[in-house]
Amino acid sequence: MTLRTNLSTRPFYNERAVQAALALVAIVVVVVTIFNMTRVLSLTGRDRRLVMEAEAAEARTDALRRDIARVRSGIDTAHIADIASAAHEANQAIDRRAFSWTDLFNHLESALPRDVRIVAISPRTDEHDQMIVVIEVHARNVEAIGQFFEALEKAGTFRNLLSTQERETAEGTIMATLEGVYTAPSATTGQATP
Repeated sequence: MTLRTNLSTRPFYNERAVQAALALVAIVVVVVTIFNMTRVLSLTGRDRRLVMEAEAAEARTDALRRDIARVRSGIDTAHIADIASAAHEANQAIDRRAFSWTDLFNHLESALPRDVRIVAISPRTDEHDQMIVVIEVHARNVEAIGQFFEALEKAGTFRNLLSTQERETAEGTIMATLEGVYTAPSATTGQATP
């Protein structure tokens, strides 16, 4: 058996196309490699910058926590309670200063029946900063005091009005003590009239 091949012939007749394709693939690989390297360098720099910012933020947070702890340890609760108490007293003094006697007397005069005489009036503020007015009256009979009581409630200047004490005097008159929350506009808004 004899071999009939010509060993002098080359198997590839178009080497230029293959070389061009290989060169193109090599160029694409080089471009992709350069792009990836630039992206890696860019992302590494960005990562370093973000790590530095995070470390700075953590250091600032720690410093702020230390400052908060220092400030909290320096707060004197007894001193704050004293200041709050003094402020409450000052507010009560302002409320008393803003209390309008003229308005109160006008309301009482409009509600006062002929047979009732006012003997004493004393305003004060309660624990809820409401203006409480205590009125002592003398009258010939209990019905006149009842009329005065109803007139005050009907006028809307007093609420929760109570008769805390009633007694007969040696002269035969009735003495009563009325107490209620004074709700006149000048008492609730803190505006005094001259």
